[in-house]
Amino acid sequence: MAVMMQAFYWDAPRIENQEGNWWNFIADRIETIAASGFDALWLPPVNKGADHRSMGYDPYDYFDLGDFDQKGGTKTLYGNRAELERLIARAHQSKLALYADMVINHNSGGDEEEINPLDGEKRWTKFNPASGRFPRDWNCFHPCRYEQNMIEGENFGGFPHLCHRNPDVYKAMFNYSRMLIEELGFDGFRFDYVKGYGAWMISLLAKYRYVKNGGEFTPFVVAELWSGTEDIEQWIDRVNGMTDNQIAAFDFPLRYKLKDVCDTLNYDLRNLTDGGAIVMKRPLHAATFVDNHDMGDNAIVNDKMLAYSFIMVHEGYPCVFWHDYYNNQLDRPGTPNGIDALIQVHKGFAGGDSQILHADPDLYIMQRVGYKSESIDQPGLIYVLNNLGDQWSGTSVKTRWPNQRFRPAAWDGHDQTLPDERTTDAEGNAEFPAPPRGFAVYVPIFE
Repeated sequence: MAVMMQAFYWDAPRIENQEGNWWNFIADRIETIAASGFDALWLPPVNKGADHRSMGYDPYDYFDLGDFDQKGGTKTLYGNRAELERLIARAHQSKLALYADMVINHNSGGDEEEINPLDGEKRWTKFNPASGRFPRDWNCFHPCRYEQNMIEGENFGGFPHLCHRNPDVYKAMFNYSRMLIEELGFDGFRFDYVKGYGAWMISLLAKYRYVKNGGEFTPFVVAELWSGTEDIEQWIDRVNGMTDNQIAAFDFPLRYKLKDVCDTLNYDLRNLTDGGAIVMKRPLHAATFVDNHDMGDNAIVNDKMLAYSFIMVHEGYPCVFWHDYYNNQLDRPGTPNGIDALIQVHKGFAGGDSQILHADPDLYIMQRVGYKSESIDQPGLIYVLNNLGDQWSGTSVKTRWPNQRFRPAAWDGHDQTLPDERTTDAEGNAEFPAPPRGFAVYVPIFE
């Protein structure tokens, strides 16, 4: 039911002329974001990087949130601790959760080079952070005395690679995560580059018994494992085998399918049904997305609303990219043609299992069967995706609803004409069309 927003993109503070002010910039939009139906914001790394103007994916001082004059300045690219705390407080007032970006695989910006006696190589591994917390030397990095070989993970570029089996590193990571949850008030973590270290480290940080607002607190956890379906599934098995099945992963396989839907001419929509996506196999562990800060030249170029429509009507925890929502103006408030309308569909109707009713190279039709409990009432929907570029397309399908009227709740495409209402026959059959290179979501009307 929930929807998150990635509340940044690469170099966003510089591009938006908000360098050192990004926390305030987001805070000024909190009420609007919440009113649009979002439930959580994923924030960029809060720590000081190798340069005070870096994006934070090169951690230098985990405990400097923009308050120590080091690495060229005091504030981070986003602001300082007081501004971050105000953002978090304002978000919580609007019932928005906050997820912190955790970069615990590698470090950068070391103050001195050292020779690691285990291999004789010289590296920038001497760190003397101004916060005074987590000073480190070569013992904290691979190769280290705590592992014969780096048996888990892989290196990230030329950055020193933290050895989490060193007790000092292990303790520092817990202190950092506790600060984020217990002191700052974050509600969860997004772990960066998890292919770089053991799944056990994330499971331990996830199941630590945090205390928040006077009670025990379990954070939401989602990981970035930029890989194929099999690798992600195996990682989910490993990490959740050590926890209470609470950890999700971003669905990169689905994202690349959706890029093909949008950017590849005559892409066969039957590829969406082959099970090669995390959300199709493990919907409770899938965070779905369309683009993010890392995509760069691989970003989706054409008809991006096709991809957003897909993640908003299927299972999984959808994530909306700030740049798409604001800069590409795909929010389209007050219309049925944008992300705002899809959020309302997702939260109000997209319950129960997904069942594919029809799939051919150019037409995909799915139903969500609906779900109802004491606190949730999502009656279901019909979703139509049309790959043809020059005509409306649909076909008759057998739904689970006999003698039921449906109205179009969200649609977009190369023709934005309002789709007609539809009514199923006594056996649940009706034809459901969508615009050219577009989609339509039909929801039941209850008199």
